[in-house]
Amino acid sequence: MMNIAEYLDSTYLKTPEQSGLSVVETLQKDKKLTQEAIDNGIFAVMIRPDCVAEIKKYIKERNSSVAVGTVIGFPEGTDSIERKIEEAKKAIADGADELDFVINYKAYLQQDLNLVRDEFIKCTLLCIQNKKIAKWIIEIAALTNQEIADLTKKISEWAEENFDEKDLKNIFIKSSTGFYKTENDKPNGATFEGIKIMLDNAGKLPVKAAGGVRTPEDAEKMINMGVKRIGTSSAISLIQNKISEGY
Repeated sequence: MMNIAEYLDSTYLKTPEQSGLSVVETLQKDKKLTQEAIDNGIFAVMIRPDCVAEIKKYIKERNSSVAVGTVIGFPEGTDSIERKIEEAKKAIADGADELDFVINYKAYLQQDLNLVRDEFIKCTLLCIQNKKIAKWIIEIAALTNQEIADLTKKISEWAEENFDEKDLKNIFIKSSTGFYKTENDKPNGATFEGIKIMLDNAGKLPVKAAGGVRTPEDAEKMINMGVKRIGTSSAISLIQNKISEGY
């Protein structure tokens, strides 16, 4: 039987303002998420940058191997390269193991490929030099199928051109932030169609599906398709075989 937990990034990315919680309550929520990950063999927790140091300390105190992931340039992706690098350096200093960058997909849609390529190379290099995993969120709900294929392929090509083959397994392409506003009830996260397009164009890079994976059957199907990680705010529900209403 497939162990879904080892593929999961258990995720909580709302700010206190978005959730109506205080900073202290948000940290407590992150600690609860982390304890659930420790207790259930979940691979990683994915949290906001300002909570990384405390959660890394919490995990170390419990002698756990749960990885700590955080987001950079989230959720719009339009921060400058310098700002993304600054944010990433602080996250690394605070103990983050994995950094999920929102690629500047708006610049991509405007055909500013030099900017997109430059931020990809510089931010990924920072991660590789510090032995961290870099994941690049392309926000598939904002793209056509052709654009999903093209941007995924470009990231794959840039990775192979600029990094050693041994490092490619640590450079992911990720589907979604879960925060993109869609119209007409269109899914804003991973879809089977979108993930297949990504897998078909990712080359040697692993793919992470995020958002919209709401049943164990869907998770297993994604994994069987070739996805290496799944981001979800309802990891426990997936493991316990309940239909998830979350991200």
